Amino acid sequence: MTDLLYLRDAYLRTFRATVTAVDTEGGRVALDRTAFYATGGGQPHDTGTLAGSRVTDVRKEGEHVWHTVEGPVPAVGDEVEGEVDWDRRHALMRTHTALHVLCGVIWNEWGTAVTGGNMEPLSARMDFEFDPLPEGFGQTVEDLVNKELAAARPIEVTFLPRATAVEDEDLIRTKVNMIPENVKEIRVVDIVGLDKQADGGTHVATTDEVGRIRVLKTESKGKGNKRIRIEVLDG
Repeated sequence: MTDLLYLRDAYLRTFRATVTAVDTEGGRVALDRTAFYATGGGQPHDTGTLAGSRVTDVRKEGEHVWHTVEGPVPAVGDEVEGEVDWDRRHALMRTHTALHVLCGVIWNEWGTAVTGGNMEPLSARMDFEFDPLPEGFGQTVEDLVNKELAAARPIEVTFLPRATAVEDEDLIRTKVNMIPENVKEIRVVDIVGLDKQADGGTHVATTDEVGRIRVLKTESKGKGNKRIRIEVLDG
């Protein structure tokens, strides 16, 4: 099983690891440990370098995390050094935390669940179970989110046994619980005093590190499903 270093330290930029499997045809290697985030949960993969080659894709398949590289593929047993593209990673951390603040604000103000979402560095969209959206919603939610971001709330990461975590309904803020049954330990991201969710993504340490957001537009994606598009800006 690949040890996911980013789950405990999202600020880790370089690491050393051992190659555990190779897919020569696909230009992919699996490692015993990695700081590269693999695509999932609406968050795209990290990029960077591995053994001097550019990492272009990172995917989790079963217990392995596969890194697609441009260049020579290391051999099984090789010790390699990886470096995460920090500008991209930090932008995604800021964006993911902004979405959690958005979720927290909407949950606390309207009690509305998330139905889907996706992000890129410094831009994102999230869907909520609204029908219809409240009058003036876009500006109202933008102001509320930016107030919470400026409050510099600390963000804490803990790990709970699955049986304990699933008993807390507030930890699952999506409309459908998407945590696989084989996951026995649940990672919890707590924006202290605002939002607490089961989550496997990367986040900043305090909300003011995000900067601020702008609501670009709101859209109807069908009855009871409304989309909010945001961008993340410097403070």
